[in-house]
Amino acid sequence: MTFIANLNAAWQQNNSLLCVGLDPDISRFPAEFAGKPDAIFQFSKAIIDATADLACSFKPQIAYFAALSAEDQLLDICRYIRQTYPHIPVILDAKRGDIGATAEQYAREAFERYGADAVTVNPYMGFDSVAPYMEWKDRGTIVLCRTSNVGGSDLQFLEVNGRPLYQHVAQLVADRWNLNGQAALVVGATFPNELAEVRKIVGDMPLLVPGIGAQGGDIAATVKAGQTANGGGMMINSSRAILYANPVADEGFAAAARRVALETRDTINLHRVSV
Repeated sequence: MTFIANLNAAWQQNNSLLCVGLDPDISRFPAEFAGKPDAIFQFSKAIIDATADLACSFKPQIAYFAALSAEDQLLDICRYIRQTYPHIPVILDAKRGDIGATAEQYAREAFERYGADAVTVNPYMGFDSVAPYMEWKDRGTIVLCRTSNVGGSDLQFLEVNGRPLYQHVAQLVADRWNLNGQAALVVGATFPNELAEVRKIVGDMPLLVPGIGAQGGDIAATVKAGQTANGGGMMINSSRAILYANPVADEGFAAAARRVALETRDTINLHRVSV
């Protein structure tokens, strides 16, 4: 099954546009994980199990694993999701941005080593930096377009042929770069007006939308701006707000994560035109 087909199935089966980000920060883990050599895997597995029926995708951020030489645990996490929840796409958040043989190796890392359904990439070096990922006909290439950070405006709002650069990127991906029909774009929830502009440009192309939760993006504005005509089309990511939800009373960390994920999924659905 292709990335887009799998994503469509997850949207329908779980009635969800929520993407659960996996950014495991061991300094924020519960005390029960202290000293465990596989703490990252065990923490992430608990989050996955608690939210799998509420998510349309999982998005592990590779830096949180690589910084601690925990790539083996990332491998185990990706394998666990594929085996236990094969209907939920795995997005490797790596933001790769190189060309030629180097980009080919990054694609192998994402799709062959980790078995990811999709990977995030940086288009700054042009089509050469995206093409090697498109050669994997069934995998997704999610291109940075209008990112959720304030500093993104330094470059993304530069005028190119009378329009902001982020809109130019969106047009390129929609019209020329999407060789395997599995492309998507990253557009931040912190900029709903720009999100709406991108949706106009790319039609029903999926959008990975970070910026709600800890980054403060407004869910109602995000859904209104980015949904497709049938109330879909987005993977609205929340990471820290779910992973490190504050337990109440005797509630454990996984139960707290599920509670926040459920609230987020349901709030998103409240503003969809059709669910």
